[in-house]
Amino acid sequence: MSEIKSGEFESFLQRSARHYRLFVVYGPDRGLVSERAGQLAKATGVDLDDPFSIIRLDASELQGDPGRLIDEVNAFGLFGGEKLVWIKDAANEKALVEGLQYLSESPPETSYVIVEAGDVKKGALLRKTAETARTIAAIACYQDDTRQLNALIDSELAATGLRMTPAARELLLDLLGGDRIASRNEIRKLVLYCLGREVIDEDHVREIIGDASGISTDEVVDAVLTGDPDAFLHAIQKIAASKTPIFLVLQSCLRQLQQLDMMRSEMEDRRMQPAQVMQSLGRGIHFRRKPIVERALRNWSSTDLSREAAKLQAAILQSRQRPVLEDNLALQTLLSITLQASRRNRQG
Repeated sequence: MSEIKSGEFESFLQRSARHYRLFVVYGPDRGLVSERAGQLAKATGVDLDDPFSIIRLDASELQGDPGRLIDEVNAFGLFGGEKLVWIKDAANEKALVEGLQYLSESPPETSYVIVEAGDVKKGALLRKTAETARTIAAIACYQDDTRQLNALIDSELAATGLRMTPAARELLLDLLGGDRIASRNEIRKLVLYCLGREVIDEDHVREIIGDASGISTDEVVDAVLTGDPDAFLHAIQKIAASKTPIFLVLQSCLRQLQQLDMMRSEMEDRRMQPAQVMQSLGRGIHFRRKPIVERALRNWSSTDLSREAAKLQAAILQSRQRPVLEDNLALQTLLSITLQASRRNRQG
């Protein structure tokens, strides 16, 4: 078994990655999945700018051609040398899983395979294949905690010589998380804004990223979970009027769905009722919100929650890549989840 936990990756990259030819990188933080896949690709030593040395595939491309993965791995490069097959947007595709099972038993000698997957559940074939094979490195990518976010901030500040006041760091930490690439881009935006200064303070964080002391986003989150489009539109208008960054709304909704997913998995694994899991894992939820969360637990499956969380992950990443579309992306994504919740609640 070669399962690399989220906090073990840096050590693995430095010490052990060179011993593997097959990698499966998965998890709810798609930005972190992408970043770590890129780090692994560099570690292989394959020339990533050489189109003859790297094959990029979408996992869906393998469905109609089950033997393609094996063919690509075993094909000789035009000019010799080692090759990288890089597969993105994987889930639990049968052709991909079967290809990895075959390769795990007979690892390639001149090729590498990197698979980027989303939030693959424990027990799913792709994850099970990766985690049980000694020749595959299975790398989990979960949302950054405070320690990891602090390390991310430190690494970006170190290159510039800038310092940050404790209050500014605390405020910045509240604005980060959910997606590694989005968090890194926010920090870089702040650093660029403060170049020429010696110290970053709270005002700088608010000016360039937004005022985290704006009104609570709970009203929006609750409207989304209850599936009430009118209440959602009213709450999102209040957010806009308060100048609260829309990123905070997306982040709050993502955290809520991830918490629900964890609670729902606990329900399914231990055959618990919503009220029971609320007592153990829902203690930090305000008592007024508990009926809303409990109803969502009752009506949403783990598959539903993972799918909607993936939508939010994609929206967060896209909004950072194209900031001019942030408001529209947020509105469309959150409204879509609200309507889905409405259907689920009616069925429940």
